[in-house]
Amino acid sequence: MSIAITVPEMGESVVEATVGRWLVETGASVKAGQPLVELETDKVDLEVSAERDGVLSEILVEAGTDVQIGDVLGKLEAGQGGSAEEASEKKETKKADTAQAEKDNSAKTKKDGEESDSAQAEASDDEPEAKATPVARRMAEDAGMDLSQISGSGSGGRVTKEDVEKALASQKEAAPEKPSPSTPASQQSSPTPSAASPFTRPGAEREERVKLSRRRRTIAQRLVEAQHNAAMLTTFNEVDMSAVMDLRKRRRDSFEKEYGVRLGFMSFFTKAAIGGLRAFPQLNAEIDGDEMILKHYYDIGIAVGAEEGLVVPVVRDADRMSFAEIEQAIRELAQKSQDGTLALSDLQGGSFTITNGGVFGSMLSTPILNAPQVGILGLHKIEERPVVVNGEIVIRPMMYLALSYDHRIVDGREAVQFLVKIKELIEDPERMLLEM
Repeated sequence: MSIAITVPEMGESVVEATVGRWLVETGASVKAGQPLVELETDKVDLEVSAERDGVLSEILVEAGTDVQIGDVLGKLEAGQGGSAEEASEKKETKKADTAQAEKDNSAKTKKDGEESDSAQAEASDDEPEAKATPVARRMAEDAGMDLSQISGSGSGGRVTKEDVEKALASQKEAAPEKPSPSTPASQQSSPTPSAASPFTRPGAEREERVKLSRRRRTIAQRLVEAQHNAAMLTTFNEVDMSAVMDLRKRRRDSFEKEYGVRLGFMSFFTKAAIGGLRAFPQLNAEIDGDEMILKHYYDIGIAVGAEEGLVVPVVRDADRMSFAEIEQAIRELAQKSQDGTLALSDLQGGSFTITNGGVFGSMLSTPILNAPQVGILGLHKIEERPVVVNGEIVIRPMMYLALSYDHRIVDGREAVQFLVKIKELIEDPERMLLEM
């Protein structure tokens, strides 16, 4: 009985995906629950598994193809079948038999070579497959690298994109390209370019076309939509980080010893943002037609730079969490994003977003709204600067804050006062304990 392998329901608002790669070959036997193919969505990557034991009889959609929910990816024949190696051997044997009918001597030589190749393939396939993120696996395959020879820095030794890039760089340094000794000197010089086509752009031979991943395409589409569909404006302020840095210095060791997580800046800004949202609820809302939906909960999105682009996992009900619980939640979500194990539920919803460009060295930026939200707080690099305090010029660790907001429901007055509220809470963190 033939069973269709279809694109499953992938969660709220996800209706399309891109076929990443097939994990089994045509003719291979599979067990119920065994992953068959990887799908890339705009939010997370997921695997489609076999519904029952059987044989993968046909692959209908190749890697790189965009698909929608319900599309048929391939077919599974219920029952037992040979392994992928056996299927390959049968194909090679059939080729050898056909060739033997035409020319006996050539066929014998060819068959011997095929059997040797088959044995090598079996030996290779017996080795355990290295754990790697989908992006890292594709990069290694394109470069012809063996994943098992690359040390993984991800969770559980998982090979990441950065690991593959480092391995490629080391490979290039260890084996620089040199002209072959047998190549005549006249051919070692730069080749004379052939007559250029009238449609060939100058320098095209030094360019590379790379297809955007589904996530990158979706990010691009949504960022443009955010700018087109909202009256977006950004206001700025600066905050003295002395009090928070002093508190972290005094409590860092005891905090980590008691809770098993470092005390970072994000928990302070998450708490401060919640204080600002309580004071100015228009920033914790969204527009639906001619109505404003005010949200009486605080699901704070934390923007994280992952391998294939920015993702915004959500810390649920952050107002009910302690500093330690917020830090633990952020650390877990960041680790998931690096390992490629974020679930759709980790990314759905969110009422307000915080993005920290300071970790990459950004001094100032204008963050783009994470639609349908109407506010996003941008943090930046802490720099020691001269400031005037009580009539005296002193050196203080200062950070620029940026708030982008939808001017359709948030006025400049509320936006400026929101940043002032955050400034007050960060510069006097004890107020968070008294007011929140």
